[in-house]
Amino acid sequence: MTTIQVPDMMCENCVKRITNALTAAQLKFQVDLAGKTVTIDGCDNCVKTAVSELEDLGFTPKVG
Repeated sequence: MTTIQVPDMMCENCVKRITNALTAAQLKFQVDLAGKTVTIDGCDNCVKTAVSELEDLGFTPKVG
């Protein structure tokens, strides 16, 4: 499990956009709006894919 900080995730619409993108990328994940994090259950490549998807959506993800 790898946690990605997403400090600019602000609302349920952000959660929906992230959920749709990561589901389409076939990743196992959990989104926590209150903690502003996305937790990825998978390999390093899965984490890289998730970060790329988040960046494509306009977010500034930070791994770690």
